[in-house]
Amino acid sequence: MVNGTQTQTNSLPGLKENWQASKKRKHSQYIWYVFLAPTLLGILFFMVYPIFESLRLSFYNSNGTIETFTGLNNFKRVLSSGNFWNAVWNTFYIGIFQIAITVPLGFIFASLINTVRRGQNFLKVIYFLPNVTSIVAASMIFAFVLHPEMGIMNFVLAKLGLPTSTWLSDPSTAKWAVILLSIWHWIGFVIIICLANLQSISSEMYEAAKIDGASGIQQWLFITIPNMAGTFAFLLITGWIGALQRFNEIYVLGGPNGSPARSIQTMGAFIYERGFTGFEFGIASAATYIMFIIILVFTFINLKVSKMKI
Repeated sequence: MVNGTQTQTNSLPGLKENWQASKKRKHSQYIWYVFLAPTLLGILFFMVYPIFESLRLSFYNSNGTIETFTGLNNFKRVLSSGNFWNAVWNTFYIGIFQIAITVPLGFIFASLINTVRRGQNFLKVIYFLPNVTSIVAASMIFAFVLHPEMGIMNFVLAKLGLPTSTWLSDPSTAKWAVILLSIWHWIGFVIIICLANLQSISSEMYEAAKIDGASGIQQWLFITIPNMAGTFAFLLITGWIGALQRFNEIYVLGGPNGSPARSIQTMGAFIYERGFTGFEFGIASAATYIMFIIILVFTFINLKVSKMKI
């Protein structure tokens, strides 16, 4: 009896220590939730709530203070609006040429940089700098560069004896001004992504090709390009998502209505114009969800074409 009592007495401190250690572990786990709380609240307030509020407003005729339920009327008005379809056309026009030029050009530059033995990191930094530059600041610089009278572009063209242009004042050239800005701003990202994939391709494949007598161009065509398929798919998808959401540079260069003559107004600019200029928040919300569906469908098509699993 004495030994049994002594054993129970000795085990009590151990049980107490285990209980205190377990309590401390649970307390430390709860602390993480305290640190996560501000971020989670921010996501709920600034992302989740606006999504559902925008969906609700899409069924109402609202100017921000007075609301009237209209059902699907806002969606019908957007889909029957000539300005909206013009914005869709501008969005796809700019996006198609931006991606069609930037991805191949960035891949070629990345291939050339990959052959450089010295100064490769310096070239990476130089090409990637535009991508980390604020698109608003870059747009303001481009607006100055393309100014018809004081711009550097027309000055250089005149010195070379080439015809000058009014650029942002002419609907026929305004889109290409935006395309040039988009290429300049995005090509650094394409180069870095392509370069990362190029450097991950096994050198043994190239050595085997050399033994078989393959030239440098043949190696590039039959080894490099096939191994870049996944990267090209990624760049196409991310490029299209960014292109369909384009707004900042449009607002700086042409305002919310995409001047001149709505020639560069995109879907994002159309939504901003109807919501924050016309105070038609129901129309703007409906247009937002139509744009979301367009992005979703286009991303799905890109994934299928690229033979990637969703």
